[in-house]
Amino acid sequence: MPAGRDPTAAIIVVGNEILTGKVVDTNAAFLARELHALGVALERIVVIPDDIEVIADTVRKYRPRYDAIFTSGGVGPTHDDVTIAGVARGLDRRVVRNVVLEEKIREFAGATLSPALLKMSETPDGAELVFGGKLKFPTLCVENVYILPGIPELFEDKFLAIKHRFESAPFHLRVLYTREFETTIAEPLNQTLAAFPALQLGSYPKMNEPDYRVRVTLESKDREYVERALAHLVSLLPADAVVRTE
Repeated sequence: MPAGRDPTAAIIVVGNEILTGKVVDTNAAFLARELHALGVALERIVVIPDDIEVIADTVRKYRPRYDAIFTSGGVGPTHDDVTIAGVARGLDRRVVRNVVLEEKIREFAGATLSPALLKMSETPDGAELVFGGKLKFPTLCVENVYILPGIPELFEDKFLAIKHRFESAPFHLRVLYTREFETTIAEPLNQTLAAFPALQLGSYPKMNEPDYRVRVTLESKDREYVERALAHLVSLLPADAVVRTE
């Protein structure tokens, strides 16, 4: 990851089943939490169909803009698993049968070897095989594109095995809970952001919560900056507005 600035990332979720509601995507939410904890700024999550041209166009569009691109789904043995081909086309590379993967698949399959299994050895030309995690099958990395499986258990295992690659300076978080409505705290929030323009400031109303009405989050990679911003915000709120801070 680059030095001197916050690293950025995008997630490309591939799957007709996501777009039609047959499956609820959890991979993007998992990865968003993980990247944030690592200090990586996730700036895009896009969901696209199992279409080689759409995948290729999306990779072409986002790969130059972000330090890391993660794809989720479409890497299995069936007809609709076209992410490898889409990524390869988006990077102007051929799809090739990786000799290391092919050897492992042949050893695993033995007499049950099939064209569907051999499809699992296909990668974009020049892909890096990143081994790690509980599974013996590697993650594929091509330039700054990381190709991950769609099954949540496999997706999480493969990312956790490579997460050390993306470590950066962490975000520092403070949370304020207030019993006021957002309409009441809107101006103090605006004034705080004007005074601390680099602050990541969030306001999240909560319905039917007996203790508070709004949860406010303040984040920055500068711990002292966050503390000063929190003190500034508290000073602008009514005396009894704050339930607690964390």
